[in-house]
Amino acid sequence: MAPPGITSSMENRLGEGGSSGSASGSGKDIVVLDGGFATQLSCHVEQPIDGDVLWSARFLSTDQEAVIDTHLDFLRAGSDVIMTNTYQASVGLFVEHLKLTEAQSYGLIKQSVDLARTAVKRYEEEFPGARKPLIAGSVGPYGASLHDGSEYTGAYAKTTSTDVIRDWHIPRIKALVEAGVDLLALETIPCKVEAETLVTLLKEQFPNTRAWLSFSVSTDGKSTAFGENFQEVARYCYDLHPDKLVAVGVNCTAPRLIESFISGINKNRKDKPIPLVVYPNSGESYNVELGWINRDKCEPVETYVHKWLDLGVTWVGGCCRTYAIDVTRIRREVELWKQKQN
Repeated sequence: MAPPGITSSMENRLGEGGSSGSASGSGKDIVVLDGGFATQLSCHVEQPIDGDVLWSARFLSTDQEAVIDTHLDFLRAGSDVIMTNTYQASVGLFVEHLKLTEAQSYGLIKQSVDLARTAVKRYEEEFPGARKPLIAGSVGPYGASLHDGSEYTGAYAKTTSTDVIRDWHIPRIKALVEAGVDLLALETIPCKVEAETLVTLLKEQFPNTRAWLSFSVSTDGKSTAFGENFQEVARYCYDLHPDKLVAVGVNCTAPRLIESFISGINKNRKDKPIPLVVYPNSGESYNVELGWINRDKCEPVETYVHKWLDLGVTWVGGCCRTYAIDVTRIRREVELWKQKQN
């Protein structure tokens, strides 16, 4: 028997903004994302990943079969959407650290989509009749390119102009769109200015492309990583161009914090609810000097899934330090929750 693939009409999800049914989530389609790419990739390679200036994106050049196998792990685990291995990818970084030309670097970003597509093809051959998953182009924040952990603080928003941020993102997004991704994952965005820049960029230059927008947040349960009110920023960005966003939410934070960020976000928005996406990490924290710390704070992501779905989440998965087995557990809880709604 084939594992679960797409469990709903993904075309409708993208076409309608990913929102239907009541505020509690009953009647909504639920989309299961993948997990931490670098984390699962570590099962296939011996070389270090954490701390590399290119993170897992280096393996687009050095071990493409490992990249494909990592995507396959998530597909077999039950992911409806797999994200390209491009969170830390940019033309400039590839030129500097892989010694490629600008054209070669651009082509390598495009090739990330081909690798994901190869994984989908192998999955379909392995499980005939399974619904075809979607491919999301991962677009990490400008801060990730600085290799100083500032995607978790947004500190660069004080000193970096919107033009610089915009111009840095354009070629990587263009490459992903040209390669044919189904949508984009604008993820781990720490500040309003970058989020607004990205949503506006989609509207102006990529009219046929939609995305979800997920933020890097503070541990206070209410602020973006840069210190702004998360719910106010999320509402603002969604209302800016709601036709461009399939969901807005949070990623790469501890599972125990998710509820505080999304509870009440759609209060008084009955006619225009924001579709919600959440994919937390394991509860650990990343330190630039020490790597992953606070292992004693790890939490099983799946124990929170029912609560998040009750709060209206329709896109759910895992981020750093979550494996394919965690996606399997998330999928199981999603299916159990759906059964309870019937």
